[in-house]
Amino acid sequence: MVDASVSTSAETAEQSLDELLRASHEASPAELPEALDRYTAAMHLGHAVVYLIDLQQRLLIPLDEDVSRLDLDDSLAGFAYRTSTVRVKEDNGGGLDVWLPLMNGAERLGVLKLRMDSLDGLTLCRCRTLASLLSLVITSKRTSIDTFARRTRTRTMELPTEMVRAFLPPRSIGTGRVISTAVLEPAYELGGDAFDHSFTEDVLHATILDAMGHDLASGLTTSVAMAGSRNARRTGADLAELVTTVDEALAKWLPDQFCTGVFLRLHMPSGALRWSNCGHPTPLVIRRQRLLDKELERTSEPPLGLPMRLSEAPRRIHETALEPGDRILLYTDGVVESRDAGGEQFGLERFADHIIRSTAAGENAPEVLRLLIHAILDHGHSQLSDDATILMIEWQPPDP
Repeated sequence: MVDASVSTSAETAEQSLDELLRASHEASPAELPEALDRYTAAMHLGHAVVYLIDLQQRLLIPLDEDVSRLDLDDSLAGFAYRTSTVRVKEDNGGGLDVWLPLMNGAERLGVLKLRMDSLDGLTLCRCRTLASLLSLVITSKRTSIDTFARRTRTRTMELPTEMVRAFLPPRSIGTGRVISTAVLEPAYELGGDAFDHSFTEDVLHATILDAMGHDLASGLTTSVAMAGSRNARRTGADLAELVTTVDEALAKWLPDQFCTGVFLRLHMPSGALRWSNCGHPTPLVIRRQRLLDKELERTSEPPLGLPMRLSEAPRRIHETALEPGDRILLYTDGVVESRDAGGEQFGLERFADHIIRSTAAGENAPEVLRLLIHAILDHGHSQLSDDATILMIEWQPPDP
């Protein structure tokens, strides 16, 4: 027999959640916090504050402008974000601050703070449900609500960067078998770097691009290359056809421009990897905490947009098999060429060492790259001579 109070409580919770869902579809940016407060009050979850991560992943910025920002590396909220775990803190008055990560799959959006008097298993479950719902709401609305973009920027973005970022996918995507995650700097003055990743059925598609120059033409080149790649991918083109489509698009629409890039496809169940390297730095493999910098090295190919003028030969597609736990790193020149005040480059060894050390310390893949890009910026005193973009793929199939 079901206890009446439990049944009523469950019914009330279901109705309140339904009201929040319906309100989220219709609420303006100003009305969304009000709808959230109505729900948390009805569910006795206390006051809620949503914090979003800033563009460079250093600050947690509240949607409420009257609430202070939090440093990501020096706060309990930041710990919840960095580790993707729930954190609870008791204050001197006996109340509880509950911090929950806001995540859309593998992508880290920010954190949710709830203030309450007590916490039990059922309440924690409802807190997690609320965090999941808010993550979906933010993800679905951020392309049409500029409030989210405005709150997560700490300074003005240059026009070429605005154009390229409009094309970028989420920083991180993932399944039970693979995570693909990326970072790129300088966040507000990008030139021609970009990345892309997506899934079709059981295949991960990933791309990194580096157009020559640091102006609007560079951004246009990257944007055309990415659009060509997506167009081919979404029509079911194989990898060779996809690269040819990008070559032809650049030759037709931007004949004076070119860019380098790597296009790869990973069959997630088997670990079979196929790729084409078009004049770009060789992708790296980290296997069992060791750097294999020659594992994916093959004969150099011309940059994208040039084969139509230089050669009739088709693009070569390479194949290999990954081992469980392998990490594949695609990167642009600016990553290893960042220099300190004495002129010393960040370098390939230091680059790989940061990945290996962070992984050994138990950091998740997105956090590994966040720490790495900050190390690169700190090495160059936040002054990069070239764009620095990294895309990392971690393949870890379930145990048979």
